[in-house]
Amino acid sequence: MASHEVAEGAPLRLRQQAEVTLRAEARPREPAAGQTVVAMGSLLWRAPVPPLLLLLLLMTRGTEPFEPITVGIAIGAASVLTGYFSYPDLYCRFVECCREEQPLNASALKLDLEEKLFGQHLAREVILKALTGFRNNKNPKKPLTLSLHGWAGTGKNFVSQIVAKNLHPEGLKSNFVHLFVSTLHFPHEQKIKLYQEQLQKWIRGNVSSCARSVFIFDEMDKLHRGLIDAIKPFLDYYEQVDGISYRKAIFIFLSNAGGDLITRMALDFWKAGKKREDIQLKDLEPVLSLGVFNNKNSGLWHSGLIDRSLIDYFVPFLPLEYKHVKMCVRAEMKSRGFTIDEEIVKRVADEMTFFPKEEKIYSDKGCKTVQTRLDFH
Repeated sequence: MASHEVAEGAPLRLRQQAEVTLRAEARPREPAAGQTVVAMGSLLWRAPVPPLLLLLLLMTRGTEPFEPITVGIAIGAASVLTGYFSYPDLYCRFVECCREEQPLNASALKLDLEEKLFGQHLAREVILKALTGFRNNKNPKKPLTLSLHGWAGTGKNFVSQIVAKNLHPEGLKSNFVHLFVSTLHFPHEQKIKLYQEQLQKWIRGNVSSCARSVFIFDEMDKLHRGLIDAIKPFLDYYEQVDGISYRKAIFIFLSNAGGDLITRMALDFWKAGKKREDIQLKDLEPVLSLGVFNNKNSGLWHSGLIDRSLIDYFVPFLPLEYKHVKMCVRAEMKSRGFTIDEEIVKRVADEMTFFPKEEKIYSDKGCKTVQTRLDFH
């Protein structure tokens, strides 16, 4: 018997109740603006109570008259099931939930950044400070917007994964973390208007379901000019846009643009005999934001996001040195359960190419090919 079928000889009242239930459940359940998934989950489990009770009654007695004890048992069983799944804490053990007030574990985030991100003291400091401050603020005035810049292999994508995992346990697999790749999702320049409309609808719909949604835009330097400005209203200081608040969302941009400026600064410090750790955010951020704004291939060329100061932090990722590549190799070996073999670590690092040609200080591809190269050792 299907979950909502009623025995042929059942009383007319029960058949009518089952029909009403079927019609009610056929309608799509969409969360109202601002409603959290926790609340929606509770409602979803409460909604099927009448047919659940009906089914229990019919299974126990078929078409015979109902006795008070039988009815009591059925009601009790249905109440237990319903009550169990009505509590968000219990429900969320089985289904991913968006909990707006769940605090960020700053210690766990700090540990992840310290143990897994190499050679990026600026990124570690800025990201930890930005995320901790943002999540501790119960009433932010705007969404948190981070723009991560640097050459390939320096850790931008890796950091976005760490951030996603610390905000939502499922990480990039979470229903509340959304990754856009420019060349995949927005390939055709002639369709910019369509992409802008789709992007707005997608962000609006997901923030409606989870105010703590995270949006990651990869390959910003390959994004068609002007496309990103479609999300400007969502990043601004508005309390609501069309009845929806975006103030608790997080937007992260990843770009290779500005990598040359960052490398030049790092090289200047090296030539002056200074440590890379002496580079401060104030040394790079103004140059980086201006350079990206004027770079036609940055995805943020003359963007209103920069013009209106809607990007909270421009986060520079420094080029990686030989010692950092070796750290990456060790970390990869550890993640695979291998015993650290320093001879293999050295061989993998030695296979990488470094620049400039004379000094050969920085890895040409950062740690990007470490995983592949380790497969051959």
